[in-house]
Amino acid sequence: MKTSTAWFLACRPKTLSVSLSPVLVGTVIAWHDSATLLWLPLLAAALGAAFIQIGTNLFNDVGDFLRGTDRPGRLGPKRATAEGWLTPNKVKVGAWLSFAFAFLCGIYLVNHGGWPIVAIGLASLAAGWAYTGGPKPIAYGPLGEVFVFIFFGLVAVGGSYYLQTFGLTLTALLAAALVGLHAAAVITVNNYRDLDGDAKSGKLTLAVRLGRPLTRRLYAAEMLAPYALLPLLAGLGWPGALPLLSLPLAIKLIRRFHQEPPGPAFNNILAATAGLQLVFALLLTLAFTI
Repeated sequence: MKTSTAWFLACRPKTLSVSLSPVLVGTVIAWHDSATLLWLPLLAAALGAAFIQIGTNLFNDVGDFLRGTDRPGRLGPKRATAEGWLTPNKVKVGAWLSFAFAFLCGIYLVNHGGWPIVAIGLASLAAGWAYTGGPKPIAYGPLGEVFVFIFFGLVAVGGSYYLQTFGLTLTALLAAALVGLHAAAVITVNNYRDLDGDAKSGKLTLAVRLGRPLTRRLYAAEMLAPYALLPLLAGLGWPGALPLLSLPLAIKLIRRFHQEPPGPAFNNILAATAGLQLVFALLLTLAFTI
């Protein structure tokens, strides 16, 4: 395999929209409220979020390999370190470089947004590393979904809104929760697929602790809750119902999640769940532009 292809796959491009969707949502809501759009903060926030997610993915790639979690026969997509496409040291360097690029974006954002952005940036970088790194990785406990909800929902949307307006509103936080719930569903798919292997290796994710029946219910709740909460955006009028156009896709994915046996098919469900979040986010942003 070409080195460039290995790096591309190691970045996990199918789910990168999870970090970009909340930036878009937060920015468009800010534009709706202020009638202004600051392009450089938008670009820097989008790049910073993407680099943090890529760095987190790379740390996860090498961390799972070194901890022995990525074993032969794993159900998920092949990983660069475990397959020998890239050495552990190279993947670590790639992860730190990605965080360095995110830090550079953060320098501009701090200059623009002040100390609140310092707190957000440092917390995001620390959490990205701690997801698989450190003595007690987040990914090896039951808080993976909570981590994603906070940082790929509340923090990403709220931070993007703040960069445009230097303030924060209840509407922005509500939209952040909707986007964050779908982001958390992506992690639930991943952990449900890997439940058996994770249990054997001592990776006690929420799915391992709940078991398959309750995790299926959790996924359904994460997928449907954003639609149930849409009426709270009643101030938008009828455009607030636009995200409902993606509901049939959500229902289809819930059915597949319940009916498919745990296996490689869940790789497609994972990518499709990330795609649903993007579609929902795009329809939500459209609602704020009409």
